[in-house]
Amino acid sequence: MRTLKDAAVGSTVRVTKLRGEGALRRRIMDMGVTKGVEIYVRKVAPLGDPIEVTVRGYELSIRKGDAENIEVE
Repeated sequence: MRTLKDAAVGSTVRVTKLRGEGALRRRIMDMGVTKGVEIYVRKVAPLGDPIEVTVRGYELSIRKGDAENIEVE
């Protein structure tokens, strides 16, 4: 099981599963991160938080805690 937090900078990954419940899961889905979508990892902040990604043609910063709930392949 690999999560978005583990993805290398410059790689493109596909979402396989969203973990979490309730408001957390809804917030991730509202950002456009849903099952099957491709995510390009643009950069990671010097201390590892947040992670900057491109999803559905727009740039998004995701906290490391939220990235742990996004399983990718």
